[in-house]
Amino acid sequence: MSFANKVVIITGASSGIGAATAILFSQEGANVVLVGRNEIKLASVARKCENPLIIKADVTDMDDAKRMIAETIDTHGKIDVLVNNAGIVRYESILDENVLETFDALIDTNLRALFNITRLAVPYLIETKGNIVNISSIAGKIVPDSRLVAYGISKAGVDNFTKGLALELSKYGVRVNAISPGPVKTDILENAGDETPWECFTPAMPLGKVGEPDDIGHLVLFLASDKAGSITGVDYVCDNGVMLK
Repeated sequence: MSFANKVVIITGASSGIGAATAILFSQEGANVVLVGRNEIKLASVARKCENPLIIKADVTDMDDAKRMIAETIDTHGKIDVLVNNAGIVRYESILDENVLETFDALIDTNLRALFNITRLAVPYLIETKGNIVNISSIAGKIVPDSRLVAYGISKAGVDNFTKGLALELSKYGVRVNAISPGPVKTDILENAGDETPWECFTPAMPLGKVGEPDDIGHLVLFLASDKAGSITGVDYVCDNGVMLK
Protein backbone atom coordinates (compact mmCIF):
# COMPACT_ATOMS: atom_id res chain seq x y z
CA MET A 1 0.00 0.00 0.00
CA SER A 2 1.36 3.39 -0.95
CA PHE A 3 0.26 6.66 0.58
CA ALA A 4 2.75 8.82 -1.29
CA ASN A 5 1.74 12.49 -1.14
CA LYS A 6 -1.27 11.68 1.04
CA VAL A 7 -1.87 13.87 4.08
CA VAL A 8 -2.90 11.88 7.14
CA ILE A 9 -3.96 13.36 10.48
CA ILE A 10 -3.66 11.04 13.48
CA THR A 11 -4.99 12.19 16.85
CA GLY A 12 -3.56 10.65 19.97
CA ALA A 13 -0.36 10.06 18.03
CA SER A 14 2.05 10.34 20.93
CA SER A 15 1.84 6.67 21.97
CA GLY A 16 0.15 3.32 21.50
CA ILE A 17 -2.09 2.76 18.51
CA GLY A 18 -1.74 6.34 17.29
CA ALA A 19 2.04 6.23 17.32
CA ALA A 20 2.20 2.86 15.59
CA THR A 21 -0.28 4.01 12.95
CA ALA A 22 1.63 7.22 12.27
CA ILE A 23 4.91 5.35 11.81
CA LEU A 24 3.31 2.84 9.43
CA PHE A 25 1.73 5.61 7.35
CA SER A 26 5.07 7.43 7.17
CA GLN A 27 6.81 4.26 6.01
CA GLU A 28 4.32 4.14 3.14
CA GLY A 29 5.16 7.69 2.05
CA ALA A 30 2.39 9.68 3.76
CA ASN A 31 2.78 13.20 5.09
CA VAL A 32 1.74 12.49 8.67
CA VAL A 33 0.31 15.04 11.07
CA LEU A 34 0.98 13.99 14.65
CA VAL A 35 -1.52 15.38 17.16
CA GLY A 36 -1.13 14.88 20.89
CA ARG A 37 -0.67 16.55 24.26
CA ASN A 38 2.67 15.10 25.37
CA GLU A 39 5.47 16.97 23.59
CA ILE A 40 8.20 14.56 24.70
CA LYS A 41 6.33 11.50 23.44
CA LEU A 42 5.35 13.28 20.23
CA ALA A 43 8.99 14.10 19.58
CA SER A 44 9.93 10.45 20.10
CA VAL A 45 7.34 9.31 17.53
CA ALA A 46 8.35 12.10 15.15
CA ARG A 47 11.92 10.77 15.04
CA LYS A 48 10.54 7.57 13.52
CA CYS A 49 8.60 9.41 10.81
CA GLU A 50 9.70 11.28 7.68
CA ASN A 51 9.19 15.05 8.02
CA PRO A 52 6.08 14.90 10.19
CA LEU A 53 4.01 17.92 11.16
CA ILE A 54 3.81 17.98 14.96
CA ILE A 55 0.81 19.68 16.55
CA LYS A 56 0.63 19.83 20.33
CA ALA A 57 -3.09 20.02 21.00
CA ASP A 58 -5.88 18.92 23.32
CA VAL A 59 -8.61 17.44 21.14
CA THR A 60 -11.28 18.57 23.60
CA ASP A 61 -10.27 22.21 23.23
CA MET A 62 -12.30 23.93 20.51
CA ASP A 63 -9.51 26.37 19.61
CA ASP A 64 -6.92 23.58 19.49
CA ALA A 65 -9.16 21.56 17.19
CA LYS A 66 -9.55 24.47 14.79
CA ARG A 67 -5.80 25.13 14.90
CA MET A 68 -5.06 21.47 14.15
CA ILE A 69 -7.00 21.61 10.91
CA ALA A 70 -5.75 25.09 10.00
CA GLU A 71 -2.08 24.17 10.49
CA THR A 72 -2.52 21.05 8.40
CA ILE A 73 -4.07 23.02 5.54
CA ASP A 74 -1.50 25.82 5.83
CA THR A 75 1.32 23.26 5.61
CA HIS A 76 -0.01 20.69 3.15
CA GLY A 77 -3.04 22.30 1.53
CA LYS A 78 -5.29 19.27 1.91
CA ILE A 79 -6.42 16.34 4.08
CA ASP A 80 -6.70 12.81 2.65
CA VAL A 81 -7.18 10.70 5.78
CA LEU A 82 -8.37 11.45 9.30
CA VAL A 83 -7.64 8.87 11.99
CA ASN A 84 -9.66 9.66 15.11
CA ASN A 85 -7.65 7.73 17.66
CA ALA A 86 -7.42 9.99 20.73
CA GLY A 87 -9.28 8.56 23.69
CA ILE A 88 -9.21 7.88 27.40
CA VAL A 89 -10.35 5.15 29.78
CA ARG A 90 -11.81 5.91 33.18
CA TYR A 91 -13.33 3.51 35.68
CA GLU A 92 -16.51 4.42 37.51
CA SER A 93 -19.42 3.09 39.52
CA ILE A 94 -22.91 4.55 39.43
CA LEU A 95 -22.49 4.85 43.20
CA ASP A 96 -19.43 7.10 42.93
CA GLU A 97 -20.04 10.64 44.03
CA ASN A 98 -18.15 12.04 41.04
CA VAL A 99 -19.58 9.62 38.45
CA LEU A 100 -21.03 12.43 36.32
CA GLU A 101 -17.62 14.11 36.10
CA THR A 102 -16.14 10.83 34.89
CA PHE A 103 -18.98 10.36 32.42
CA ASP A 104 -18.58 13.89 31.06
CA ALA A 105 -14.80 13.48 30.64
CA LEU A 106 -15.28 10.25 28.67
CA ILE A 107 -17.98 11.66 26.43
CA ASP A 108 -16.05 14.90 25.91
CA THR A 109 -12.82 13.16 24.83
CA ASN A 110 -14.00 9.97 23.18
CA LEU A 111 -17.10 11.23 21.38
CA ARG A 112 -17.65 14.99 21.35
CA ALA A 113 -14.06 15.84 20.39
CA LEU A 114 -14.10 13.17 17.69
CA PHE A 115 -17.36 14.58 16.32
CA ASN A 116 -16.02 18.14 16.35
CA ILE A 117 -12.69 17.34 14.68
CA THR A 118 -14.50 15.33 12.04
CA ARG A 119 -16.90 18.22 11.44
CA LEU A 120 -13.96 20.54 10.85
CA ALA A 121 -12.13 18.11 8.55
CA VAL A 122 -15.03 16.93 6.40
CA PRO A 123 -15.05 19.85 3.91
CA TYR A 124 -11.41 19.08 3.05
CA LEU A 125 -12.02 15.33 2.90
CA ILE A 126 -14.83 15.93 0.41
CA GLU A 127 -12.38 17.82 -1.80
CA THR A 128 -9.96 14.88 -1.86
CA LYS A 129 -12.57 12.11 -1.68
CA GLY A 130 -10.66 11.01 1.36
CA ASN A 131 -11.67 8.82 4.25
CA ILE A 132 -12.01 8.57 8.00
CA VAL A 133 -11.03 5.77 10.36
CA ASN A 134 -12.42 5.96 13.90
CA ILE A 135 -10.86 3.92 16.69
CA SER A 136 -13.68 2.51 18.78
CA SER A 137 -13.61 -0.48 21.18
CA ILE A 138 -15.27 -3.80 21.83
CA ALA A 139 -16.49 -2.09 25.02
CA GLY A 140 -19.03 -0.34 22.80
CA LYS A 141 -20.62 -3.72 22.09
CA ILE A 142 -20.16 -5.76 25.27
CA VAL A 143 -19.58 -4.95 28.96
CA PRO A 144 -16.15 -6.39 29.75
CA ASP A 145 -16.18 -4.74 33.19
CA SER A 146 -19.07 -3.08 35.03
CA ARG A 147 -16.75 -0.17 35.81
CA LEU A 148 -16.42 0.56 32.09
CA VAL A 149 -20.07 1.29 31.33
CA ALA A 150 -19.52 5.01 30.70
CA TYR A 151 -16.50 4.24 28.54
CA GLY A 152 -18.60 1.74 26.61
CA ILE A 153 -21.34 4.31 26.09
CA SER A 154 -18.81 6.72 24.57
CA LYS A 155 -17.56 4.03 22.19
CA ALA A 156 -21.06 2.89 21.25
CA GLY A 157 -21.61 6.49 20.22
CA VAL A 158 -18.55 6.30 18.00
CA ASP A 159 -19.96 3.17 16.35
CA ASN A 160 -23.29 4.83 15.57
CA PHE A 161 -21.61 8.03 14.38
CA THR A 162 -19.41 6.01 12.03
CA LYS A 163 -22.40 4.40 10.35
CA GLY A 164 -24.45 7.57 10.12
CA LEU A 165 -21.58 9.62 8.77
CA ALA A 166 -20.67 6.92 6.25
CA LEU A 167 -24.21 7.09 4.91
CA GLU A 168 -24.22 10.88 4.74
CA LEU A 169 -20.80 11.23 3.09
CA SER A 170 -21.11 8.36 0.64
CA LYS A 171 -22.59 10.67 -1.99
CA TYR A 172 -19.33 12.64 -1.90
CA GLY A 173 -17.15 9.56 -2.28
CA VAL A 174 -15.87 9.85 1.30
CA ARG A 175 -15.60 6.56 3.18
CA VAL A 176 -15.97 6.24 6.96
CA ASN A 177 -15.07 3.11 8.93
CA ALA A 178 -14.24 2.10 12.48
CA ILE A 179 -11.97 -0.39 14.21
CA SER A 180 -12.88 -1.90 17.59
CA PRO A 181 -9.82 -3.29 19.35
CA GLY A 182 -9.89 -5.63 22.27
CA PRO A 183 -7.05 -5.37 24.82
CA VAL A 184 -3.99 -3.82 23.17
CA LYS A 185 -0.63 -3.21 24.82
CA THR A 186 -0.62 0.59 25.16
CA ASP A 187 -0.38 3.02 28.05
CA ILE A 188 -4.15 3.65 28.15
CA LEU A 189 -4.71 1.60 31.32
CA GLU A 190 -1.68 3.11 33.02
CA ASN A 191 -3.08 6.55 32.24
CA ALA A 192 -6.32 5.47 33.91
CA GLY A 193 -4.47 4.45 37.06
CA ASP A 194 -4.75 0.72 36.34
CA GLU A 195 -1.45 -1.13 36.85
CA THR A 196 -2.76 -4.55 35.78
CA PRO A 197 -0.05 -6.29 33.70
CA TRP A 198 -1.18 -6.98 30.14
CA GLU A 199 -0.23 -10.63 30.60
CA CYS A 200 -3.20 -10.98 32.95
CA PHE A 201 -5.52 -10.64 29.96
CA THR A 202 -3.91 -13.49 28.02
CA PRO A 203 -6.02 -16.36 29.50
CA ALA A 204 -9.18 -14.61 28.26
CA MET A 205 -7.87 -14.35 24.70
CA PRO A 206 -8.87 -17.29 22.45
CA LEU A 207 -5.79 -16.70 20.28
CA GLY A 208 -3.65 -16.73 23.41
CA LYS A 209 -2.19 -13.27 23.05
CA VAL A 210 -2.89 -9.60 23.73
CA GLY A 211 -2.99 -7.24 20.76
CA GLU A 212 -0.08 -5.06 19.70
CA PRO A 213 -0.46 -1.45 18.44
CA ASP A 214 0.81 -2.51 15.00
CA ASP A 215 -2.09 -4.97 14.71
CA ILE A 216 -4.50 -2.05 14.71
CA GLY A 217 -2.20 0.20 12.70
CA HIS A 218 -2.03 -2.25 9.78
CA LEU A 219 -5.83 -2.47 9.74
CA VAL A 220 -6.09 1.33 9.72
CA LEU A 221 -3.82 1.47 6.69
CA PHE A 222 -5.87 -1.13 4.87
CA LEU A 223 -9.14 0.71 5.50
CA ALA A 224 -7.58 4.01 4.41
CA SER A 225 -6.15 2.51 1.24
CA ASP A 226 -7.58 2.06 -2.24
CA LYS A 227 -7.77 -1.66 -1.52
CA ALA A 228 -10.74 -0.90 0.73
CA GLY A 229 -12.36 1.37 -1.86
CA SER A 230 -15.73 -0.38 -1.60
CA ILE A 231 -15.81 -0.53 2.20
CA THR A 232 -17.68 2.10 4.21
CA GLY A 233 -19.77 2.14 7.35
CA VAL A 234 -18.08 -0.99 8.66
CA ASP A 235 -16.85 -1.63 12.20
CA TYR A 236 -13.91 -4.07 12.18
CA VAL A 237 -13.37 -5.99 15.42
CA CYS A 238 -9.72 -6.83 16.11
CA ASP A 239 -9.73 -8.54 19.52
CA ASN A 240 -7.89 -11.88 19.31
CA GLY A 241 -11.26 -13.60 19.63
CA VAL A 242 -12.52 -12.10 22.90
CA MET A 243 -16.01 -11.46 21.57
CA LEU A 244 -16.38 -15.12 20.57
CA LYS A 245 -16.89 -16.02 24.22
